[in-house]
Amino acid sequence: MVLFYDIIFDSWRITYESIGLSGGVDSAVAAYLLKKQGYDVTCCFMRNWDSFANNDIAGNPTIKDDTCPQEQDYLDALAVANHLDLPLQRVDFIEEYWDNVFKTFLSEYEKGRTPNPDILCNKYIKFDSFFEYAMKQGFDKVATGHYASNAEENGFTYLTRAKDQNKDQTYFLCQVEKSKIAKTIFPLAHLEKPEIRQIAAELNLESVATKKDSTGICFIGERNFRQFLSNYLPSKDGDIVDVNTGKVIARHVGVLYYTIGQRKGLNIDHEKGPWFVVGKDVVKNILYVCRTDQRDLLYSDSCIVKGINWILPSLDQIPTKCTCKFRYRQKDQDIEIERLDDTSVLVKYPQTIASVTEGQEAVFYDGDKCIGGGVIEEVFKDGKNLNQLIMETANGYRG
Repeated sequence: MVLFYDIIFDSWRITYESIGLSGGVDSAVAAYLLKKQGYDVTCCFMRNWDSFANNDIAGNPTIKDDTCPQEQDYLDALAVANHLDLPLQRVDFIEEYWDNVFKTFLSEYEKGRTPNPDILCNKYIKFDSFFEYAMKQGFDKVATGHYASNAEENGFTYLTRAKDQNKDQTYFLCQVEKSKIAKTIFPLAHLEKPEIRQIAAELNLESVATKKDSTGICFIGERNFRQFLSNYLPSKDGDIVDVNTGKVIARHVGVLYYTIGQRKGLNIDHEKGPWFVVGKDVVKNILYVCRTDQRDLLYSDSCIVKGINWILPSLDQIPTKCTCKFRYRQKDQDIEIERLDDTSVLVKYPQTIASVTEGQEAVFYDGDKCIGGGVIEEVFKDGKNLNQLIMETANGYRG
């Protein structure tokens, strides 16, 4: 991440702002844009993962490389900072990442749920550890290379979508506190990805101009996911059961390693498919699947969402109707909200939606405003827990 000190001179005070530089093209162009706009910019790179200290061995394709990916990202960030004539700081949040992000990540997988590490990273690292570091250094604001925006309305700063709808990352920022949204600058808000690549090329930012976008686990990188998880959660094979017949049709390598709606990697070659994961029995280590033409049990009509971070002026403004994304790439879904308490709601979608998954994030929108998000705790169909219904259906066939 890059830290930018943004110094604005006026007749009353000096305002200091900061931004994160990650070694990628987005943050590099964000740094350039801030400098171009007259800000006095200082960059800061975050290191949050140590493969050897964290036993990141199996599934790590770069474990034997002379230069680890995190160090290469730092070198790329340093090249950008030097090219733009900007100073670069470096900070480590390895312990904070392990305690606040990775332990939660593993705990959720142990329960058979599917957490979102990018949302955890933003909540606990980028907009907590890093943000507080910036504030203690005397900065009044931070800036990032996220594809997002913010807008003030009646004295309140809302989190709003970026111009590039294909790259918009407000979904991943839903757990950022509203007070921090108000102290954040999003330099890429009105740009699209091709424009950013073009700017980087024109600036001859060779270390990042053609560098592919980062994928994989936030701050960890690309991994063979099942092998990676086996470093921390030992695999245990078990039965794969056709929910519509109760028949055991294959073996899985560990029920924790699969997610609802998953199609690839099931290795069901001797039975006509394609097949989809519809449910899990973590206690009995059974994975339930169905064929593509028998997908009714993938669909739910309501869910409970908890731990919601509302990005609204007050709780009185929580709408009864809005739209929601249950996955990052999903189109906005029309929903109704029934409040259970200040941070919990029952979300209703009578049109039914496929693959709403426990542990994932439900993110709420009012037009272009991202008004908050929380963790999907329980999923229902016709008033009954969907996973329980799936297990009962399969067991009914099995007798």
